[in-house]
Amino acid sequence: MTAQSGQWHIWIDRGGTFTDLVALTPEGQLRAAKLLSENAEQYDDAAIEGIRRLMGVAQGATLPQERIAAVHMGTTVATNTLLERKGARTVLVTTRGLRDQLRIGYQHRPKLFVRRIDLPPPLYTRVIEVDERVTAEGAVVTPLDEASTERDLCTALNDGFEACAVLFMHGYRYTAHEARIAALARRVGFRQVSASHEVSPLMKYVSRGHTTVADAYLSPVLHGYVDKVARSLGAAARDGRLRFMRSSGGLAEAKFFSGKDAILSGPAGGVIGMAETAKAAGFAKVIGFDMGGTSTDVSRFDGLYERVFENEFNGIRLRAPMLAVHTVAAGGGSILFYENARMRVGPDSAGANPGP
Repeated sequence: MTAQSGQWHIWIDRGGTFTDLVALTPEGQLRAAKLLSENAEQYDDAAIEGIRRLMGVAQGATLPQERIAAVHMGTTVATNTLLERKGARTVLVTTRGLRDQLRIGYQHRPKLFVRRIDLPPPLYTRVIEVDERVTAEGAVVTPLDEASTERDLCTALNDGFEACAVLFMHGYRYTAHEARIAALARRVGFRQVSASHEVSPLMKYVSRGHTTVADAYLSPVLHGYVDKVARSLGAAARDGRLRFMRSSGGLAEAKFFSGKDAILSGPAGGVIGMAETAKAAGFAKVIGFDMGGTSTDVSRFDGLYERVFENEFNGIRLRAPMLAVHTVAAGGGSILFYENARMRVGPDSAGANPGP
């Protein structure tokens, strides 16, 4: 790539512990920087501070937005939020009688001879059951009860819930009930509302539900970080020069970057970097191992990018296009616990502050 006249191209990998930046200067030179992702005593955000240092802009001064050609970022904000279960308090709104369906799941047994199955806790912590039902052919069996749903939503909001996931039986195809409740949730004050027909408009209640709940759970944290970066970049973010890596390996503008597409944002960038570096070195097949501060990512490349459209991530079944990456909550900064007469690694991480 050649630099545009007077402008910078910047690539950022924002991990849970370290943030790495590579920049192409207007003169065509490559520069790199590495910072702690959290260092509140020195700077507010590692990505913006790294851009300042690379461009030689003093702290407190406005970034010269006209000199930035593009900023492309991969981030593990959503990955680590899910691994460490630090997302928004989420309420699930679903058809009456199905409150436990996501918890029950498909009843698969990954370890056939283990008698005690310890399922990971769901991402939502409250369920609102709604009187409504539509058949698979679209006939309304039970009319939607909006009045009681509104009361329950107001109660959840007053109790401190931040996000709302709306999931109805057959809602992927017959969307009217979901759309009305989603609009109601926004009207009563929920800032994050994820409806399954918008997030994952496909069959299979369980995977559609998990994906919708994950989007609601992760998006407030992700949007908080994205908005902070976008404010610092100003016009460069508003006109599309700021883009984020999706789990699928593609790039998206900040306004189109949501929780369900960000689970493997950082690792996806690593897979592409690994593959392109290997090809440049003459290797057609390669295995990638990336141990960060919070998680470890393993991938493979044999000439084609391997993609999956449904994946189980830390006990949550997600349906979204993503590169095939296996992630575990064990990194260089993972905290070691002693419990039940044995050692357990993570998923909690020391993070960048006070340091790995």
